[in-house]
Amino acid sequence: MKTLQQDPLSYTIPPALTKRSQAKRALILTAAMRYFAEHGYEAARVGDIAAELGIAKGSVFQHFGSKDGLFVEAYKEAVAGLPGYLEVPDEVKNRGFFAILRYRLENAGRVREHHDVQYKVMLLGNYGSDMNIKKRLSLYLKQEDPLELKTFVKLGLDRGELRRDVDPELIASVIESVVERFQDSLAMSEMHPELFRSPSNGHAQGGHGHQIEEFMLVLRGAVGAAHAAKATV
Repeated sequence: MKTLQQDPLSYTIPPALTKRSQAKRALILTAAMRYFAEHGYEAARVGDIAAELGIAKGSVFQHFGSKDGLFVEAYKEAVAGLPGYLEVPDEVKNRGFFAILRYRLENAGRVREHHDVQYKVMLLGNYGSDMNIKKRLSLYLKQEDPLELKTFVKLGLDRGELRRDVDPELIASVIESVVERFQDSLAMSEMHPELFRSPSNGHAQGGHGHQIEEFMLVLRGAVGAAHAAKATV
């Protein structure tokens, strides 16, 4: 988990904070994450969050500037609390890029269970926020790389597992969008199985393990080096 950095486009507090102010800000963020996770962004009210903490609504605005600013900081706190790509057992890491990805996908449900609030806030930011907020979140992810995606891609390149005729930033973008979207769908299918019914053609039968197997095959063909595209994890 990476140390949380300040978003240059979001409202931030002056650096000279007292310990009391730091503690108060942390309490607000913790309550805000839980409230956003339970109610979503649109239904969440800053006044309700403040009331739960027994503080004035103006105090929340003093720390975060606006409801948008509060959500952006809650999102950053949530993502920073999730395990990064390289936070896997050593034996998995030693097997390389695609083994790490497989491990991450196979354990998506466990991550959701252990980090339920953080995961819900991340999903809310990724899929349930407006374009202005998404721009700020995208900038944060690109600049701060809280899940160490760039380091992960570099590992794959250094091991010769990834294509070198493709820009590493494009590979990182593919992983961030395609892999994480697939990971989210696995977690969501466990939470709401009625929304994810298998098609009648049989291609999606066999549960998550079969879906992951097919997904890894497609991904290897897209970004894997020639020898890696033919291998199996």
